Amino acid sequence: MALSMGLAAAAFPAPSAPPKAAPSVALHYGAQAPLEDLKVFDIVVVDADHGYNPSTYRSPDSKLYAYAALTEVHPTRSYFQRIPAQWRLGRNADWDSVLVDQSQPEWPRFFAEQVIAPLWERGFRGFFLDTLDSYRLAARFDEQQQQDGVVAVLEELHRRFPGIQLILNRGFDVLPRVSDKVQMVAAESLFQGWNAQSKQYAPVSAKDREWLLQQLQNTRDQLGIPVLVIDYVPPQDRAKTRETARQIKALGFTPWVTDQQLNTIGIGSVEFVPRRIAVLYSSDEYPAPNYSDVHRFLDMPTNYLGYISEYFDVRQPLPPNLYGDRYAGVVTWLGGDVASASQPALQRWLYQVVQQQLPWAALGQFGFDLTPTWSRLLGLQTKEASTGLLQISQQDAMVGFEIRDFPADRTPQDVLLAPSAANARALLTLKDSKGQSYTAGAITAWGGFMHTPYVIQDVPGTEDSRWALDPFAFLQQALRLTPLPVPDVTTENGRRLLFAHIDGDAFPSKAEMPGNRFAADWLLTDILQKYRIPHTVSVIEAEVSPQGIYPQFSAQLEGIAKRIFALPHVEIASHTYSHPYLWDPSVRHGLFEHNHEAAINLGIPGYEINLQREIVGSVQYIRDRLAGGKPVNILLWSGDTSPGADALEIVAKNGLLNMNGGDTFITRSRASLTAVRSHGIFKKGNLQVYAPITNENLYTNLWRGPFYGFERVIETFSMTETPRRLKAVDIYYHTYSASKPASLTALHQVYGWALKQPLHPVFASEYIRKVHDFYAMALARDGEGWRIRGRGDLRTVRIPQSWGAVDLAHSEGIAGSKAADANTYVHLTGSSALLRTAADAPSAPIALSEANARLTEWNAQRDQVQFRLEGHAPLDFSLVLPRTCQVRINDRVATPSSVTPMAGTSVQRFRLSHAAALIQAQCARR
Repeated sequence: MALSMGLAAAAFPAPSAPPKAAPSVALHYGAQAPLEDLKVFDIVVVDADHGYNPSTYRSPDSKLYAYAALTEVHPTRSYFQRIPAQWRLGRNADWDSVLVDQSQPEWPRFFAEQVIAPLWERGFRGFFLDTLDSYRLAARFDEQQQQDGVVAVLEELHRRFPGIQLILNRGFDVLPRVSDKVQMVAAESLFQGWNAQSKQYAPVSAKDREWLLQQLQNTRDQLGIPVLVIDYVPPQDRAKTRETARQIKALGFTPWVTDQQLNTIGIGSVEFVPRRIAVLYSSDEYPAPNYSDVHRFLDMPTNYLGYISEYFDVRQPLPPNLYGDRYAGVVTWLGGDVASASQPALQRWLYQVVQQQLPWAALGQFGFDLTPTWSRLLGLQTKEASTGLLQISQQDAMVGFEIRDFPADRTPQDVLLAPSAANARALLTLKDSKGQSYTAGAITAWGGFMHTPYVIQDVPGTEDSRWALDPFAFLQQALRLTPLPVPDVTTENGRRLLFAHIDGDAFPSKAEMPGNRFAADWLLTDILQKYRIPHTVSVIEAEVSPQGIYPQFSAQLEGIAKRIFALPHVEIASHTYSHPYLWDPSVRHGLFEHNHEAAINLGIPGYEINLQREIVGSVQYIRDRLAGGKPVNILLWSGDTSPGADALEIVAKNGLLNMNGGDTFITRSRASLTAVRSHGIFKKGNLQVYAPITNENLYTNLWRGPFYGFERVIETFSMTETPRRLKAVDIYYHTYSASKPASLTALHQVYGWALKQPLHPVFASEYIRKVHDFYAMALARDGEGWRIRGRGDLRTVRIPQSWGAVDLAHSEGIAGSKAADANTYVHLTGSSALLRTAADAPSAPIALSEANARLTEWNAQRDQVQFRLEGHAPLDFSLVLPRTCQVRINDRVATPSSVTPMAGTSVQRFRLSHAAALIQAQCARR
């Protein structure tokens, strides 16, 4: 009889401390291992036959190890046929593999040359050697000879590959002879295992556990080798996975608890927290996900909470085996019943989601009729339609977010459901004239729902909408979202980001000012030479090149472009070759099939739109003729700014960054968060980055006037700062804004406002990379703290002030923090951090409060810190100094420009005339 799990953990004393610091380890043998997520682990073991490349694994804090079986080989391995028949000792029937005779004199050389050497050449330096004692499955073998053979292989590997790191699966009998050659020892199934014969998960018997535990304790305590324990639990049972990992960790071992195929993200010494939400839309309603309501409206709140939408079309096969290891939940926002041909597959898929206890939030409609089976599963009951009007009888605080008063004349087809489950909480209840109740929305045991029209409502007489439902609260409660340290693209070192970017439209237009000058020339002299913040400036090739549509002006226009691009605070972008209006062929031939705008570009004679020419060709033209040796690595989308997957793939394959689209356009007269967009959207694996704020075209009624309208972008900047900081300050406009006195005056007002704010100037390229890092950053629970790993471009995470103060003394990779409203913005020093908070954090070491530049170096001890700031404007930074300290800047004693006393500390502000400096602070010891 198996010992109970609780008693098992208590029965075995854990060591006071492991002899060696044990890294966190994950094993994933799938063909598409999610490496961006797995980088929260120090070591990630993969099956290298799936093509993984450690040299391109962009994670300085995590290493890829390759799987290799030592004492057996599967027939699918490339080297199987080269193993002589006389070396084959027997078979492992459970896994259909062949046992290899370790006593063969040539086997160590063969294994080193045929198995490890090709992987070493690809960049692998660590290896997980599986099945060290499978030879025992053979009918006949000599134990000593087999063990001697295993030792010979390990010695050969160390001789041939200096610095090789090895994790061995078992091999307890040979460990005393090779302990100096082993990084870790692994063993499977201490508490929970997989029965390969019955194909079932099963608890490990007390007898087997006791024997294995003794081996593991001897390995750790007597040989000083860290131990990795691999247990197997059904992937949908995250609670048991978590508890099994806790039991293993309590014994002083490194856990990895996963599914039997090692094809999901298990739980180890740290627990990865998924940020992805599977979002379903229907291409019957929208030609592409970026046109859908769920993307236009819900993605921004999703991003603000730190989560990421991944889109799936219900008309296409939906992803099988969606588990809580990588997904936080599922969202559907369907306008009505999906196509009848798609309904069965959708219902089967959602049924599996609910059965696997992955939270589901249903907005709009469910997409299919609720059968009795579905009603029972969801804890809902259908009602017949009433003939009268409905009136609100109960309204949760979550409802009425931007609309306080709902019309009372809702027709019964809007809502015909009522929760029958006792643990459901109604969000909105309506009654008909007979007193019958209907529920428009609820938080339920499986997630939650809200029906149309109580999600968003259109504003009559406009194209605008408003939130009826609080999307932030609904997502958090319906999907049971874990509160996260949110990767934040709006801020660095406590200050909101600032940049400007300019689409090249109308570069050749003549300005309506004295002198008959080109608008581009006014842009150069009146804006760019005056406001020396980072700018990203683009041109349209066909507007300025000799082969374009204005060859008579090309020499002048190229000359202006060269002078603009030579400015040190300008980086260069392309705004395409011919400025296509509609980018996505599926849209061009679908929704806009009869729209003449589908063919709009600059109308170059004989030219038909070619994506390679528009993107790569235009970039190469600028590099060759205008850039003067500066890099040109950005493509700013033109027209509808909605590229298809093919255009995004060209950008990615050519190493280019991209931006534009989204059209965030919130003002006091359009005061709804439905007008604020997400950070971007993925299409077939490639990311389109949205501009934080839309350009002057919308503020000027599509450039029909008023031409001073762009001054209202200041309203947008303010409304995306309070009550939530949602966007960076991006001054985004076209060259034609320098063509009219009114629009030029508006630009001066906008720049003047921005320069008065405490902002952090960056280039658009830096912002774009932060957005990429937002989607790539991985988070994990690490004890009472958070492990944060990204690419090093995004340097801020946001936490609620209710979490307490940042415990700098027990955190790593964190320079300080800055409170703003109800949030704390935490400053990361690089690509990796460990964040801990405390209600009463211990006395703070020296910390960075805020800065308008990037940290390129941070070395801190309790009483001293040395760091380097590099920015794009004269430095302005503040330090929290706990007691009497001396600050030196570029090796000279510095005096703060202001000092703000705090309890036991002070905040000292320093302002410099240059944009980079080495700063040292030395404080007296207590």
